[in-house]
Amino acid sequence: MQALHQSSIQSLPLLARGKVRDMYAVGDDQLLIVASDRISAFDVILDDPIPGKGAVLTQLTDFWLGKLGHIVPNHSTGIDPVDVVAPSERDQVVGRAVVVKRLQPVLIEAVVRGYIIGSGWKDYQASGKICGVALPAGLHLAGRLPEPIFTPAAKAEVGEHDENVSFEHVESVIGSALAQEIRKVSLALYAAAADYASSKGIIIADTKFEFGLDAQGKLHLMDEVLTPDSSRFWPADQYQEGISPPSFDKQFVRDWLEAQPWGKTAPAPRLPAEVIEKTAAKYREAQDRLVG
Repeated sequence: MQALHQSSIQSLPLLARGKVRDMYAVGDDQLLIVASDRISAFDVILDDPIPGKGAVLTQLTDFWLGKLGHIVPNHSTGIDPVDVVAPSERDQVVGRAVVVKRLQPVLIEAVVRGYIIGSGWKDYQASGKICGVALPAGLHLAGRLPEPIFTPAAKAEVGEHDENVSFEHVESVIGSALAQEIRKVSLALYAAAADYASSKGIIIADTKFEFGLDAQGKLHLMDEVLTPDSSRFWPADQYQEGISPPSFDKQFVRDWLEAQPWGKTAPAPRLPAEVIEKTAAKYREAQDRLVG
């Protein structure tokens, strides 16, 4: 499969490039979002793309938006991306791009955790809390929480770390009513997705959602949803409390980079073909298990 490190759509105005996605204006009220095959690790975008990764992210997001549409409206328009670009640019958008509503982003990462891992585990060890949410004593690494918790983060600029914040901080930034709505919706989305994924042999340890508001102030789910880039997916048959389970994401990349003499600043070391292939296979496996 031909990898796409960066799109080059000349027929539409480029608005921004993120770690993975390139965003173009489609008129005044819509956007074309192209999911490239770029991959980042330790907040550095690598020179080597992962073939097919962008297509997996786009198709998984479309799947979840369809499955969870009864919980909250989303950014989908149903417009085929090939209809908004020049004929010569269609190969850049097929299977990896979407045309979406142009929303006002809510600048909060809506993180839901069902298991204790990553930065949440570090916070818990230090304070017995995650983002100000008090948890019972005696929890273990990768252990299932008594119930899922909402642990928001403040969105950072590209190349910077998102910062865990308290719910009270979110209320002070976006208002109490919107903060409570986002928390309620996020927990409902996670519960429905985790229940479905469990039937497919996958544990969703945690995930993050992004939201935006339309011109009438109505909340919409946007950006990517329940992908290996925005979630920790663990194979249920390999899960064991007390150890960090394998995951369907870029762990091969992280593990290989951790073993290199590298200061975690750009440029990153070039990836070996084996690491690229194994990582691509993990992304495809997540899609195959969840969607079929």
